[in-house]
Amino acid sequence: MARVDPKAVLEGRIPGRPPVALIVGMTVSGLCAAIALGITALYGGPGFWVGALLAIVPIPMLIALALTLDRLEPEPPRALAFSFMWGAGVAVLGALVLNTAGLLYVTVPIFGESEGHFVSATFGAPVIEETLKGAALFVMLWVRRNEIDGFADGIVYAAMVGLGFAMMENITYYMRAYEEGGTEQLGAVFILRGLIMPLSHPLFTAMTGLGVAYAATHRRGQLVAPLAGLLGAIVLHGLWNGAATLGGLGGLAIVYALDFCILVALVAIVFFERRSTVRRIETYLPTYAATGLVTQQDIRMLRSLPARRAARRWARLVGGPVAGQAMADYQLAATELVLLHKRADRGVADPNWFVTRRDALLSLMGLSRQAFLRTQAGARARRAGVPPWAGQGRSGFLPPRPPDPPGPYGR
Repeated sequence: MARVDPKAVLEGRIPGRPPVALIVGMTVSGLCAAIALGITALYGGPGFWVGALLAIVPIPMLIALALTLDRLEPEPPRALAFSFMWGAGVAVLGALVLNTAGLLYVTVPIFGESEGHFVSATFGAPVIEETLKGAALFVMLWVRRNEIDGFADGIVYAAMVGLGFAMMENITYYMRAYEEGGTEQLGAVFILRGLIMPLSHPLFTAMTGLGVAYAATHRRGQLVAPLAGLLGAIVLHGLWNGAATLGGLGGLAIVYALDFCILVALVAIVFFERRSTVRRIETYLPTYAATGLVTQQDIRMLRSLPARRAARRWARLVGGPVAGQAMADYQLAATELVLLHKRADRGVADPNWFVTRRDALLSLMGLSRQAFLRTQAGARARRAGVPPWAGQGRSGFLPPRPPDPPGPYGR
């Protein structure tokens, strides 16, 4: 039997090398990021290296924070990397060229030096930057629509684009602060942009992410929802830039409070959407009980993130890393199956694709369970007793007890 690639099944792609579009997108984004860094370094001097270091330092923590929103059904690492690189490459270089051209040839000649910079920052830059960042989400909506299963996915992809953009933009801010005011001004700017409010760009672009996610999971609003999301991102970005350009503690306090409220709202959206998915697990998976791939006790495990973690720990304990990975693949395949039914309910799943995708996920659930049982996990699980989520019930991850040997008088 041919070896199955669990990641390919979960990501809904053909096993083998990555898609050509992804390779092209990553290559173009990387080249754009290199060009943007080269231009910045050319005019930056020693301050460039200080700015680059400080811009990179908080990124791993911020990425980890963004990914905590997507623990129930993690997105493919390749797609996340593409989103980040688009923000750091294509969006940054495009904004650098268009913002500079707009400032030199439009706003300053029309409004003068001082007002031209204000108009460019408040009205021009938000339109250019949010359109360029949102283009990554529009590309995914066009090419990988089925990868976006809900608002959480749209928010996470938007956050990755925004973090890539913010990292590159912060290099310039830190570089200028170091050259103009030394370490004291650099420290103040780093605290403001890197610690107090490092999620401004992800928050802006999250509005576009919400619109794209709605379009990907609903039959209506295919054009209106993404454009409305993009408009929301532009407005928020413009408010932020306007308040920062005008200065004053009152204006900055208002935009900080607004962004904090938006952050709370986004977390609430993810929380309620996750609860909805959990309820759907209890609705759809029992229909597959007859296949033997899931029991009522296994559904109890799948509907809770703490129970899922406990199941993976138990699998690693009784069968090592292979068994732990098999349990993780089983859990993700079951979640993808539920989200597939959610798409079908909303009428956005092609019937032929639905059947093919459903069968692939069911096959992966079965193969993952078999992989678990083929390891020493089966015997160890029997000695370890009932899985922690099963109670007195039955679980597909506990092998059947071997029959008792016949007695001296037969059976």
